[in-house]
Amino acid sequence: MNRVFWIIALVAFINSLSFTILIPIIYLYGKQFGLSDFHTSLLFSIYAIAQFLATPVIGKLSDRFGRKPLLIISLAGTVIANFFAGTATAAITLFLARFLDGITGGNNAVAQAMISDVTGTERRAQGFGIYGAAMGLGFVLGPATSLIAQQISLGAAFLVSGAVALIALIITIFFLPETVKSQEHQVQNIFDLGLDTLIKGLMIPGVGILLIINFCIGTTFTIFTYAFQPYFLKVLEQNKESLTLMFLTFGVLGVIMQTWGVRILTKYLNESKILLLAIFVRSSSFILMPVVPIVSYFVVVSVIFSLFNSLVQPMVNTLISLNAKPDEQGMALGLNSSYLSMSNGIGPVIAGLIVNQANPISYSYPLYLAGVLTFIVLLFAIVNRQKYIPKSNF
Repeated sequence: MNRVFWIIALVAFINSLSFTILIPIIYLYGKQFGLSDFHTSLLFSIYAIAQFLATPVIGKLSDRFGRKPLLIISLAGTVIANFFAGTATAAITLFLARFLDGITGGNNAVAQAMISDVTGTERRAQGFGIYGAAMGLGFVLGPATSLIAQQISLGAAFLVSGAVALIALIITIFFLPETVKSQEHQVQNIFDLGLDTLIKGLMIPGVGILLIINFCIGTTFTIFTYAFQPYFLKVLEQNKESLTLMFLTFGVLGVIMQTWGVRILTKYLNESKILLLAIFVRSSSFILMPVVPIVSYFVVVSVIFSLFNSLVQPMVNTLISLNAKPDEQGMALGLNSSYLSMSNGIGPVIAGLIVNQANPISYSYPLYLAGVLTFIVLLFAIVNRQKYIPKSNF
């Protein structure tokens, strides 16, 4: 891996750190503004839906004009949005800030395309594994940083997140070179921004089926993630410090799996088999987590879950990258991020409609639902695996 790759990984780590500072507090911050569980779920959804619309545009533009300028715009949007969220005095400001962060939130898609630009096909899985580990390291330090910021206020966590994103922005501007060798400057229609590819992308051989699979498992995953925090706090009766430590544990295990784990597994299994294994463990974990409402049991299941769950996105990204043409990497990975973002908008709303604040045990219902639906997606992925396995894996 060359110098540019490691700079991209550094930016990914800092970007992940900025994002994960917010994960433990968005639910709590929404509650501080008097929002219900359902309305709090909309804070997640408005960000995700805005990102769904923006990411294919950003991916397309990065193919046309280069990765670096689009990454700069995306990071700048995060800095501004988190400043407004951290200083919000009304819920409407918080919603608008989340929308702004989403509409400029193509950070990951552009960074993933840059990874494709600078790695050969034979090292693509390892590259995305290291990229995932860099983001996983952000999951280690993000919750810890969030916990410190929370001692000031929940709004301070947003301001710290914005400051961290500003560091990534500075590194991108001054140290990260352009990675696209030939940009699509000559286009017949400058207003062709890639929104039509949201549909056309489903027709791309190998890529389309992966977009569908990732959208479905993304929806089931966010059904789980929305219910995870209130289940841990209200059913298991733990505090926000323990919740932050759980996220810290997930981050550590994710880094271990995405560095050493991927390297070991790819010696014995191809990317598609690793993906199916990871989805199976994810499905089983969702169902097992709420069976026994004891914190020690929950932690054991969560540890197993976090090890294999950390493999899902690196394998999906790798398979999409291997199936996409060289000049379509930004578009394909942008589409993937876009559909994943839409799933992030649907899952929390489903979970928010299921739970009942007056009945804490209802927070276990989304976990069971997520497990069953994920297993159905697993069967779909198995049946259609020949459509997305790269020829090199045959």
